[in-house]
Amino acid sequence: MSISFDATAAQKRIDQFWSLSASFGMERNAYHNYLNEIVSDRYALIKGLQLLRDELQLAAASETDIQACGADFSLPSVVTTLAYTNCGDRIHQGEATKRYRDVVASRFATLSEIGELKLEAFFPAGGGTDNGSTLAHVTVAHQLDEPLRQQLYNGNSQSMALVAIDLKTHVGRLEEGGQRIYGQTRESPWREPRAACGAIAGALNHYQPHNLIHRRIRGDLGEENFQYLSHQQILTEEGVDITMAVAAAIVAIRGIKNTAMALTQEMDERGLAHLTASTTVNRPSRDDLVIYLARATVFGGKVRIQSMGTKAERYSGKLITYAGEQRLQLIYDNQDSNNLPIQDIPYTLIKN
Repeated sequence: MSISFDATAAQKRIDQFWSLSASFGMERNAYHNYLNEIVSDRYALIKGLQLLRDELQLAAASETDIQACGADFSLPSVVTTLAYTNCGDRIHQGEATKRYRDVVASRFATLSEIGELKLEAFFPAGGGTDNGSTLAHVTVAHQLDEPLRQQLYNGNSQSMALVAIDLKTHVGRLEEGGQRIYGQTRESPWREPRAACGAIAGALNHYQPHNLIHRRIRGDLGEENFQYLSHQQILTEEGVDITMAVAAAIVAIRGIKNTAMALTQEMDERGLAHLTASTTVNRPSRDDLVIYLARATVFGGKVRIQSMGTKAERYSGKLITYAGEQRLQLIYDNQDSNNLPIQDIPYTLIKN
């Protein structure tokens, strides 16, 4: 006989999560964003539960001594799985991505029986997502076999499944001749500048209707944004052109919203999703920076999102002295980036 879900503990954690502050839109080092924004938030959602992410914890039915590693499903437990997107451009495969795996994935991705991280990893050109519905479906479908899911759910009324998804786009940043340039970088000090993200820059500057990537990025941006970003510059108070940084941000934010809504059709009532969106700032011969853009949860018939916005004409920015250098702070609609509004989107809960 199946045990009815007791959602009170999960809802309490959701409420505690949304009471935590978050700072959006500023270039910060990867460790800061991954630890102070993503990891701290995600742990708040599962605090006090038995964390199940090692394949050995699911080995109770093994006929070998490995069964001793099997988890006690009678305890309130949470099984976690992790998916992330990252632009396929090789310039976006550097230190920030390694640090993401070290800091975030190492804590929430499934661990194989030989100790390897098992992530759902997507590398579409331009970052964001190829398709939010596909990303949501694959991530949830691979999380647990049905017999294991039933063992988890029938073991304790508070047990649940956590789906963690992090969407990452990128933008280059150059310091040339006393000027700061967003949208370009160098792969090394000896290489000539090139576009990054090349897919987003190409779609905006040299749109080719037969190019499926250009068409997808145009769709991610939306036609109004595409026209605006193709023909207008967005400048900081200091006159720095941040058009490409804004475009990369919007693609990631569209991705988190599309994926969150798709998860409502994939998870059952015990499914809890936590999603984030960010943009990596690629700097030649220096550590990449990360701009945190959005966070979202999906649970109990409600999608809740806090994010920078998706209308390009409402973006502005300024340079702030931080950690001994000038860092970009994106601003949306003159809002306080440390206190962005939270949007609630009800949905019909799918019960399996």
